Amino acid sequence: MFKKIDRYILSKYLTTFFFCLLLLTAIVVVVDISEKTDDFVKSKLPVWRIITDYYFGFIPRIDAMLFPLFVFIAVIFFTSKMATRSEVIAILGSGVSFRRFLLPYFIGGLFLSILLWFGYQYVVPKANKKWGDFESKYIDPNFGNNGGNNTYKQHLYFRNDSNTYIGIRGYDTISKAGNGFFVQRFSNNKLLYNLRADNFNWDTATKKWKLDNVVERTLNNITETVKSSQTVMMNYNFKPVDLRKDEYLKDQMATPALNQYIKVERLRGSEGLNTLLVERYNRDAIPASVLILTIIGAVLASRKVRGGSGLHLALGVVISVLYILFSRFSIVFATKGSFTPFLAAWTPNIVFGLLAFYLYKKAPK
Repeated sequence: MFKKIDRYILSKYLTTFFFCLLLLTAIVVVVDISEKTDDFVKSKLPVWRIITDYYFGFIPRIDAMLFPLFVFIAVIFFTSKMATRSEVIAILGSGVSFRRFLLPYFIGGLFLSILLWFGYQYVVPKANKKWGDFESKYIDPNFGNNGGNNTYKQHLYFRNDSNTYIGIRGYDTISKAGNGFFVQRFSNNKLLYNLRADNFNWDTATKKWKLDNVVERTLNNITETVKSSQTVMMNYNFKPVDLRKDEYLKDQMATPALNQYIKVERLRGSEGLNTLLVERYNRDAIPASVLILTIIGAVLASRKVRGGSGLHLALGVVISVLYILFSRFSIVFATKGSFTPFLAAWTPNIVFGLLAFYLYKKAPK
């Protein structure tokens, strides 16, 4: 049954967390404004447009990235204050078990985990898109494309399905049109079908690709059939969004769209599939870390030590940095090495989950 002490701890947890979130967000925004003042002036946009078009995307993005850190600091801060005032000793001395003492922490951590999970599935991708659109339009035209032209793609070549490969000489992502289009279909390493078109574009009415000046060749063991057409409408297993290929595209997709995109890229055998899978699994793993870090913070900070809150906060920062470094290394090994994306996303949680269990078992009851 929920008691007065539970409401006290839970209210302390949530109010401290949201205060930390608000305070650190304000600091980050002030720093960002100081760095981008010249860009905002050059854009000639009114202040309200900058707030709605840029910071409504920037703030959710930054808050989601730092969310677990905010949670950890908040838990350690208010719990260490309780320990310093001997409130934890009084609670445990009244007959409350340590497991029961952690219940409001668990409830608060679960609530914030669900909140962050929902944000990562739907809210943060929209915020990333709003932020990215502003960056590419007003601040950095090459944003998301590693320094290249962000709208015109050259020399694209990818697998459309298990036997079919598609090549494109040039493609403009704004007009959704390109040139030098070809399709090759193989079976047992033998070319069975070849199509070439001088120009192509996306037809928004039919949701198909329109090919101009088309030459199709069908080959078998004996004969070769050649067919020429002025215009052909084709339904291929890729859409204009698949040809954008900027590094932030995956971050701007809501989870249902990302799942569908992963299915298509897996069918094509895309080289960047691991990066997409890490992003997908992280959207579940990072919210789960909130609950784990909550338990670690509560167990550590509930002890009354001579250093007080300062020692607890220092220890909390060290653990947070270790968690972030662990996560970064796992992602690098998954995208550049042989580490599986699922383990890359969940290994930090598994390791720190075991740490939370160990600290709980060693905590004075």
